Formats: sequence, C-alpha cells, structure tokens
Amino acid sequence: MDVNQLKSVYFIGVGGIGMSAIARYFLSKGKHVGGYDRTPSELTEKLIEEGALIHYKEDISLIPVEFQDASSTLIVYTPAIPDTHQELAYFRNHGFTIQKRAQVLGMLTRSGKGLCVAGTHGKTTTSTITAHLLHQSHIGCNAFLGGISKNYGTNLLLSKESDFIVIEADEFDRSFHWLSPFASVITATDADHLDIYGTEEAYLDSFSHYTSLIQPGGALIARKGIKLKPQLQEGVTLYTYSQEEGDFHAENIRIGNGEIYFDYVSPLGNIQDIQLGVPVAINIENGIAAMALAQLSGVTPDEIKAAMASFRGVERRFDFKIKTDKKVYLSDYAHHPEEIRQCILSMRALYQDKKLTAVFQPHLYTRTRDFYKDFADSLSLLDEVILTDIYPARELPIEGVSSQLIYDNLRPGIMKTLCKKEEILDVLNQKDIEVLITLGAGDIENYASQICNLLNQQ
Repeated sequence: MDVNQLKSVYFIGVGGIGMSAIARYFLSKGKHVGGYDRTPSELTEKLIEEGALIHYKEDISLIPVEFQDASSTLIVYTPAIPDTHQELAYFRNHGFTIQKRAQVLGMLTRSGKGLCVAGTHGKTTTSTITAHLLHQSHIGCNAFLGGISKNYGTNLLLSKESDFIVIEADEFDRSFHWLSPFASVITATDADHLDIYGTEEAYLDSFSHYTSLIQPGGALIARKGIKLKPQLQEGVTLYTYSQEEGDFHAENIRIGNGEIYFDYVSPLGNIQDIQLGVPVAINIENGIAAMALAQLSGVTPDEIKAAMASFRGVERRFDFKIKTDKKVYLSDYAHHPEEIRQCILSMRALYQDKKLTAVFQPHLYTRTRDFYKDFADSLSLLDEVILTDIYPARELPIEGVSSQLIYDNLRPGIMKTLCKKEEILDVLNQKDIEVLITLGAGDIENYASQICNLLNQQ
C-alpha cells in the first residue's frame, strides 16, 4: 500500500515503545491514527493528547469509523498480539492491509538511508546516541527509537531535509529481516528469545541473514569478538569496533569524579577528549559504535564531540533518578544476563567503595528457565540482591519456573531477599542503601517515583 494513499493507520498494541514511534510518525503526516492497547500508560495518554484515538477494551464495536475503510486504512500490529485477538481477526476477515511493525519500518528504510542498530543488548542506547549525533549536526535525521530520549522527551525525531533514518533493529520474531539498512551496527549476539528461535545456532543464523540485507555501498560495524558470520553483499564494507580494539576504539580512557573522557580512534579520523554525557563505562562502547555511524554519515568531528558531551541518555537505560554524595539510584531496563553484568560492572567502576544493591524483576518464564544460572552469576557481582516475581508479559506460567531458581543459584554468602513486587518498598525500607539499581523490562519502573521518595526520606 502506498503511504501517500493512506488516510488512516490503526495500531493493535499502540502503547508499545516501538509502535508509538510509528504512530507519532503517521500523526505528523496528517493521517488518522488510532488503536487498541491492553492498559493505559503515559505513552498512550500522550498519544491521545497528540490526536490519536485509543481504547483499552478488545472490542470491534469500539473501532472508530475513521478506520472502517479497507482501501485507505493500514493495520499495524506487534508480534506480541495473539492471532486470536478479536480486532486483528476482524481486520483479517474484512480485507484490510495488515503489516507487522517491522514491515512498516522496512518500508521506511527503503525510502531513505537506514542507519540500523541490532544486537542482543545495547541497541536502544546506541541508536539513541546515533540519532542525537545526527540530529545535532548539519546532517539531521529521522529516528524511530526503542526508548524515550531524555534530550528530546520522545522516541521519534523528524527532519524534512535529511534522508537518514535511525532505527533500532529488533531480532525478536526475526523482525529485523524486514529492514534494508544502508549501514548497521551489531552490538552483541548473546543468545536470547529461545522461545522463538529454539537454539543458539538458529539465533546466530538470523543475524547472518540480517547482514545480507545491508545495501551495496553501505557498511557493517560489528563489535569485535562477537559470534557472527556476515553474509555481505558486494560493495558493503566491514568494520569492527570495541572499547579497546578494532577499527573504531578508545584510547586514554579517564574515569573519575563521576566523569568519563577518552580519545576516539577511527579510520575516518581520530577525535581527542570525547566526554561522555552519561558517564557509565558501557557507554564508551555504545558511543564508539554511534560515532562510527555518524562519521560514515558525514557528521564533523566538532559536531560529534559537542553532541557526545550533551547526550542525556534514555529513560530506563542507565537512568539516574538520584545522584548525590549520600545516595545513588539508577533505573535500568536490563533483562538479559549479559546486560545485567555490564550494568553492574559499569556501576562498580563509578562507585568502587560503595555497597551495590539491586532489585531485579525477571522478564518472561522462558527466559528465566533458559538463563537462570547466568542471571545468578551476573547478579552475584552485587553486594545484595532483591528478587521479585517473574513479569510474565505475553506468557503463561511454566511449572517449576520462578525467581526461586535464580535465588538458589546466587553465590554463597551474598545478601539476598525474595519478595513480591508489592513488597519492594517495605523491603527497601529495612535496608541500608548506598547505591541502588532496579533492573528489568517489566513494570518495576512503576515503583521508581515511590522508591525515590523513600530513599530521599532515609
């Protein structure tokens, strides 16, 4: 369906972070935008303020009249929506054009130069840094982000002049196979989503196929050392990066007084004294990958240096809620063992002499089943662990799978507590908190403001 012929776009699962960015894009194009989501959220309320028509009950009678014409309405849904969904079934039975979120993003990458960031973890921060670097430069960009940029308060950036489109390339349900990148970063290929892929080999094969989609004349920037067998088209340049080695890397790293500086080494031109706007160690690598994409796109050294220093981060990605001499509270979306390990190591580097406590809400029964020993290993880098019940998201419970599996495999001697999420505040009130991290991709973020109030009163 030609975008220009569209009058209306209806989203099933409109409140998702990726879906809402596309909804905002079509609102900016003057289309009727509406949709369904299971629960109200800050995102859905903002979309309603911006002109979207949204309801929260699965009911075809609630679909507004603006979305009843199959010839001019596009239906967009997420893989998390079951085939049994009443509204999705209605649109399928009545001849509507229906596309997954990733298909729509793929269409957009073919309309410009897609700068895509893929990987098990790090992709949201890296793509948001990339978007900030381009947006603050003379190049500009459009960006569909997997998180809310703290610089702009949104997950969508628009530019009428630029043909660059920054996109987070999601491997869940093989969504990134719909994309046609001009250039791509791959941050990590640690096995995940085994409920979809079944085996690590199948997971890695999906990344190999993704690399074959990069357009001739483009580039792949892969983190050095990851498991990856690129299948590049002729004319695609392969680069590597990491913190300490690769075509793009850092030298002369200086960490102290809550700040991080380093020198950026690149085949496209070195840049001295880069300051990280969000000074956590993992952002050195995220920043290197983003700077590589920005350089390939024509952003100047001075523009890169200024934008790296002014980057303010992404909500729920190394998101400092409290940062005082007495107490530190960080909220982070980490929900994979390697993400958690990197988060904890980054905080250790910043706060070497402080006690580190984390509240972790596991995300998905299948992920807990597949990686509970790895979760325990990563969490054992802390001084104290508080585990809540598993956040089920789209899944039904699995017999024998609970947070107890992680709890029982934590290293001997570590301070540990198992509680329901409703008990988090009571548990924290009994603890001596110096540095607190809340971890997880579920609804633990809903407690952030109450946790802030509690810590500020202690």
